[in-house]
Formats: sequence, C-alpha cells, structure tokens
Amino acid sequence: MSAQVHAPTRGFTLIELMVTLAVAAILLMIAAPSFVAFQRNSELTSAVNGLVASVASARGEAMKTGMYAMIVPADGAAWSSGWVGFIDKDGDRTLSSTDPVISRQPALPSYLTVSTTGSASATPPYIMFDGSGYPKTISTGFGALTFSIARSDVADSARPEQSRNVMISVAGLIRSCKPASDSDPKCRAPTTDE
Repeated sequence: MSAQVHAPTRGFTLIELMVTLAVAAILLMIAAPSFVAFQRNSELTSAVNGLVASVASARGEAMKTGMYAMIVPADGAAWSSGWVGFIDKDGDRTLSSTDPVISRQPALPSYLTVSTTGSASATPPYIMFDGSGYPKTISTGFGALTFSIARSDVADSARPEQSRNVMISVAGLIRSCKPASDSDPKCRAPTTDE
C-alpha cells in the first residue's frame, strides 16, 4: 500500500471572510455619502450647463443672423418645464412654425426649482437677445437677468451649497456661480420664485 499525500486545502476560512465583509461594509459606509453628494452636484451642474449652453447659443445666433433670438419655457409658463431657444424670424416674439429652433432642453427633475429676475420672470417669461447680442426686454430696452437653480430635496441648511446662479449681464455676458462660495456680491439668489 502506498501512502496517500494530502494536498493542502485552499480557500478562505469563515473568520477571514467575515473580516473581509466587515472591512467592505465600513468602506461602503464611508463612500456612500460622498457618492450621493457627487450625484447631487452632477445633476445640478448638468441643469446649469444646459441653461448656459442654450443662452450662449441663442446669443450667438442672434449676433450671427442679426435677428432677435429668444428662449422661452417649453410650456410657456415655468422654466422647470424645460425651454426652447429659437430665432424670432417673423418678429412676433413667440415661437411659431416659421421660427428656426436653436436648442431644446427637457423638463428639469421635480426636485430642482428655478427662481428668476428680469424678463425671465415676466408673464410670459422669456430671454431675448438683439442682433448685437444684448439681452432685451420687449418694452423697456436692455435688461440683466438672473436664474437660480436649486435642489428642493435637501435640508434648508444645505440649500445654499446645493444651488447655482446663472447671471446674464446688461452687456449679454453669461456667468454661472455658486452663491455659497462665490465672493462676488452680485452672485445672489433672485427674488421671484417659480
């Protein structure tokens, strides 16, 4: 008879597996809040970037064509419903079938709120650029605008950190800022809520 040689067993012991799972659980508990904050910031930044891109493209098209370009809420009343940018080819200050569409933004998630000043809070709300790239109002000439996009699904104490402003100066310059950390006093929240 020959002697049997036993190969050493391979694998994890129960204790090693439990320690590994405990370390993984601790790492997940540390990483989860950071991931949630990253996701919230990403959604907010995406909405702001969409607005800035639409405004910049409308201003650029107005200057390129020498015609008025406008951005209006998709539903005609609330910016949170999304927006449409177009060249006001027929000059009626409304989106019609003859007006070329520049950009479309779908509705914002329900937990993002929009506050505005200037013509963006008029009835109906709008942003309008003339052929020189200046923001115009229908009745009173030039006008600066401010948009504030904020999360409504966070505590009031976290709201300043979870909001962004988009400002359009009288000269037509577009700027976004974070009111919680921007040192410019002009980076303030608008007063008219949607």
